[in-house]
Amino acid sequence: MELTKRQEAILEIVKKEGPITGEQIAERLKLTRATLRADMAILTMAGLLEARPRVGYYYSGRTPNKLIAEKLHRIKVGEVKSVPVVVSERCSVYDAVVTMFIEDVGTLIVVREGGILEGVVSRKDLLKTTLGGHNIHQLPVGVVMTRMPNVVTVGPEESVWAAAKKLITHEVDALPVVRPVEGGDPRKDLEVIGRFTKTNVVRLFVELGEGS
Repeated sequence: MELTKRQEAILEIVKKEGPITGEQIAERLKLTRATLRADMAILTMAGLLEARPRVGYYYSGRTPNKLIAEKLHRIKVGEVKSVPVVVSERCSVYDAVVTMFIEDVGTLIVVREGGILEGVVSRKDLLKTTLGGHNIHQLPVGVVMTRMPNVVTVGPEESVWAAAKKLITHEVDALPVVRPVEGGDPRKDLEVIGRFTKTNVVRLFVELGEGS
């Protein structure tokens, strides 16, 4: 969040002299308390200042950057995930390319019956196969995809920060959002319920920047 010069001045006063009352802050700035009321409300609601009755305002120790980081740790993948774009293992590479183009995505999630994760195929996988001189009308996606258990996944209850870190660490554009199938093997039987991509991260940052 971006603070006004007056809000920054209020923060500096509270850091140095807190706990301090609203009247004392207004006196330091040579303003009325009513003039500062909106600024004090914004700083308090943002978590930068805290207030106690009959004590006054004091600095919470949080910075705007730290507050954003805390929010990213609180927001769950399930709140921002997108609809998964899936194909079957028997889908041809040609049809996968067409699906990727129509859906405007960089990664397709490969599933078997029941939406169970089998693998993923990326734009790079399909490009390499297409340029390799293969008969893409005959070649199934199952031959070129990354198979389980080598697929990096994320759960709906994981934080967006943890998911974004997986994207960077593993240098991938998208993660299947999965949940274990009841009674199945928790390492293999994972139901696909969404996808988490770099676009989700960018959209979230835009919303945070707009104060949404």
